[in-house]
Amino acid sequence: MKGLLVKEFKLTIRSKSGFGLALAFYGAFSILVPFGMETRLSALQSPAPAILWLGAVLSVLLSLDRIFQQDLVDGSLERLATTPTPLEAVVVAKMIANWVTAGLPLCALAVFLGLLFGLPLDERIWICVSLVAGTPALSAVGTFGASLSLGQGRGGLLLPVVVIPLCVPTLILGTLVVNRAAQGLAIQTVFLIEISISLASFALMPFASAYAVRTNLEYS
Repeated sequence: MKGLLVKEFKLTIRSKSGFGLALAFYGAFSILVPFGMETRLSALQSPAPAILWLGAVLSVLLSLDRIFQQDLVDGSLERLATTPTPLEAVVVAKMIANWVTAGLPLCALAVFLGLLFGLPLDERIWICVSLVAGTPALSAVGTFGASLSLGQGRGGLLLPVVVIPLCVPTLILGTLVVNRAAQGLAIQTVFLIEISISLASFALMPFASAYAVRTNLEYS
């Protein structure tokens, strides 16, 4: 497993569409939205958590096409599917690598982007915490979407069509955690549900993704 993770991190660093693209898009999205709304800074505080969470979902989406595509092009994906190492373990390594390189940097960046919306420090920290809890689900669901869109170039239209609806529950819960924390309301139940979705996604999506990869390789 350690070797798989090291390999995936190296592939991510060498990829032209690495985490830098996701960070750049997240920053541009969060900067442009306040200007586009043309309203007072105080009025931006209420929709800010939803905007920052939506930007994170869209940013992670940009990093998904490279998860399997490079392995498919150079033929290593077929070799991985026939080795003694379970394909599910390969998928887990790809999920972790995607989360570490695309998800975690967004969580840290959100703390600073919250300044654009005039958010206090404690609310910006809760945005970061909710993203840390929710972005693993985005990476897991995104890996599943990438496995379904194998062989369609850069994912075609299937990738966002599959991934975005599956990310909606995490988006809603992550935003709700921040809003309830800002209002001084109890967040334990909502926060635990968000974490549970991430854990369940990491537990179930490797099997679904591995099945989709095998099916696509069989009929390719």
